[in-house]
Amino acid sequence: MEYTREINEMHCVAKGAVHDPAPIPEEGKWVKAKTIDQISGLSHGVGRCAPQQGACKLTLNVKEGIIQEALVETIGCSGMTHSAAMASEILPGKTILEAMNTDLVCDAINVAMREIFLQFVYGRTQSAFSENGLPVGAGMEDLGKGLRSQVGTMYGTKAKGARYLEMAEGYVTRIALDANDEIIGYEFVSIGKMMDAIKKGMEPNEAYARFTGVYGRFTDGVKYIDPRRN
Repeated sequence: MEYTREINEMHCVAKGAVHDPAPIPEEGKWVKAKTIDQISGLSHGVGRCAPQQGACKLTLNVKEGIIQEALVETIGCSGMTHSAAMASEILPGKTILEAMNTDLVCDAINVAMREIFLQFVYGRTQSAFSENGLPVGAGMEDLGKGLRSQVGTMYGTKAKGARYLEMAEGYVTRIALDANDEIIGYEFVSIGKMMDAIKKGMEPNEAYARFTGVYGRFTDGVKYIDPRRN
């Protein structure tokens, strides 16, 4: 390391107090993190792209600085799904610092990586107080049965009112209206569960009927409409 002449000619003043980093909670213990291999945990980060056309939710499970699993969920941009496919290959095996400085193809995914990085280094992870953290596979468990992202899609116009298209429970097939044409419930299909049943040999029509459910006062409806057609 090169020093200027002015620095070389200065008197060396000894450092007094020890200014260690503040301890952060990590998987049930307090850690004074000084190197990247001291970072562990599971957390989430959300980012959006520059034109705000879409968003990404990124879930990482990090053990001793290395990303062991990555869940990349996107919404709002068709191209982003392909970027997410690449990110799911890029991220596992990298240190969290490497990942922070890697181009993850899409602005929204890069922003999500930045946000999740801050949570890890400041000890704000979901597993901060869980002894030994969460096992690899916990990210996938976040998706629940059917392994599908929880997506909500609602649309409305002043002229024709609201349309529920997708709820956490599944794809909305019909919405129920009362005598005042107000929404009082909806019918949905749990796509993930239905597809699992079909893969195991159940007939599609049977699977469709089996995994169709209702929410709210659907059975009290005076009128039922297809939110995508009517």
